[in-house]
Amino acid sequence: MDQKISVKIAGGTYNLTAHTPEQEQLYRLAAEVINKRFATYTRSHPGKTTSDILSMVALNETVVRLGLQQDIDRYAGAEKQLEEDLARYLQDNSAQ
Repeated sequence: MDQKISVKIAGGTYNLTAHTPEQEQLYRLAAEVINKRFATYTRSHPGKTTSDILSMVALNETVVRLGLQQDIDRYAGAEKQLEEDLARYLQDNSAQ
């Protein structure tokens, strides 16, 4: 169910196609987050161009995303280690 939607980001309108209602919701939420961050940077960096501010927004959001990905990777590694420890423990104790 493709749906044509429009989102506004930093005063510009962007036409997108959402393939699912969930994707539409994510597009709209992302635009809202970007606009909030844009407004914050606009207030704290007066005189900067829209392009400069959007670049700072993109950098900040990417840093957050990469940090979360690192957390996921670290937790996945810890989960794997716990599973191995549990399997070893169960194997060692099943022989008794």
